[in-house]
Amino acid sequence: MTNRAHKTTLELADAHAKGLHSIGEAAKLTGLTAKMIRHYESLGLITPTDRTYANYRVYQTRDIHLLSFIKSARDLGFSMKQIAILASLWQDSARSSAEVKKLALEHIQEMDERIYSLQQMRKALHDLAGRCHGDERPDCPILDAMACHHSHNTDQT
Repeated sequence: MTNRAHKTTLELADAHAKGLHSIGEAAKLTGLTAKMIRHYESLGLITPTDRTYANYRVYQTRDIHLLSFIKSARDLGFSMKQIAILASLWQDSARSSAEVKKLALEHIQEMDERIYSLQQMRKALHDLAGRCHGDERPDCPILDAMACHHSHNTDQT
């Protein structure tokens, strides 16, 4: 991430003439919403942009590339903290690819754990649904199991 200072410099028309993009244009170019772009700025994933005299944000080409990179990382499920690290590595030409691979493999491990957990939840719910008659009677193994599970958890505290 660059250390460009926030400054007011141009009229919007002048900014466009210099190849700068409004936040709406940046959103269209990256597939992000303007709200997400402002959010990423507030998190420090991108540095505050230059502003026009009317206080409109204007983005340079490198900002657009960084926003696209962030979107790609989010699409792969990386956390904001991981994205900050990845963006820093991406912008560091002296980086080691081993650092990037380590982070990717850690993320894969986290995803595998979440997938396993979701599969276990699905299996448990599928088993409960199979035991429920789903008719007009009030007794329901699904609700009974959830009530029993809650009761069991509160007994342990």
